[in-house]
Amino acid sequence: MSTVTTETVQTFLRPIDRDGLLNFAAAGRDNPERRGTNKVRTVMKGQFRSWSYVGDHNPVVVDEPQHLFGENTVPAPGEIALSALGGCLGVGITAVATFRNVRLSRLEISLEGDIGNTAAWGAGGAQREPGQMGFQAIRVKVEIEGDATREELNDIVKHANQFSPVANTMRNPVPFSISVTE
Repeated sequence: MSTVTTETVQTFLRPIDRDGLLNFAAAGRDNPERRGTNKVRTVMKGQFRSWSYVGDHNPVVVDEPQHLFGENTVPAPGEIALSALGGCLGVGITAVATFRNVRLSRLEISLEGDIGNTAAWGAGGAQREPGQMGFQAIRVKVEIEGDATREELNDIVKHANQFSPVANTMRNPVPFSISVTE
């Protein structure tokens, strides 16, 4: 009788530049008030379809589902907002893992947000206050694997969540202004 030996091969996600991360962190320690500015230009294309231009990238296209008078050709604005949150959390988790010398083999983030639009965008719907609109609850589930204990991986996720710029933007009120150009 022959013996069959199996070997499990674990592959890791492509890493980021740890030295660059450490230099970026040092620059933040040296100047904690430093800020960058994200810029986006959004152009409506008809109905509720819009194209948002970010630098030299292809536009981020947004639409609404048919029950909200869109064509349902691409994600809705709230779904794009959740995508931004998922992307930011993914960046943060990767950065914290890299800082702690943990190699990740799997990172998947599932997001759900409860949102309503009974005000119909302010176009004759229900009378609502700002706090009654927008996401009323967001749930995030992270599937993470790597060369660390479950406790270490859980702490990486917790730490990244605490320092996520997009998560903190959603959790905390921020000054917001809007104006019409002349």
